Amino acid sequence: MALGRQRSLGRNQNVVSFRRSRVSLGPISNSITLVVLACLLGLLYLTQVTKTNAYGYTINGLQQQQTQLQSQYNNLEVTSAQLQSTVRTQNSSVAKSMVAVAPSASIQN
Repeated sequence: MALGRQRSLGRNQNVVSFRRSRVSLGPISNSITLVVLACLLGLLYLTQVTKTNAYGYTINGLQQQQTQLQSQYNNLEVTSAQLQSTVRTQNSSVAKSMVAVAPSASIQN
């Protein structure tokens, strides 16, 4: 047997010859393959961008929540300081030494 070439066959000989055939894609098949690959890469890109945007929305929501909680914390700190200052003022020695004054007269129009 000869691969890739033909032999001259004699009479009453059963000889099979094989030819190597080269299989290749034509220009249209190559174009279609490239278009399909480009579409797949585009879809991959879009899925990644969509995931990134979804994470961005989550992060933005958490940042807004953090800002609100920080504002609430600051308001509570101010309120706590005001309440503590009132109690401290009432219990201070200066406040205890003060005398209550009743109004002596009123203003008439």
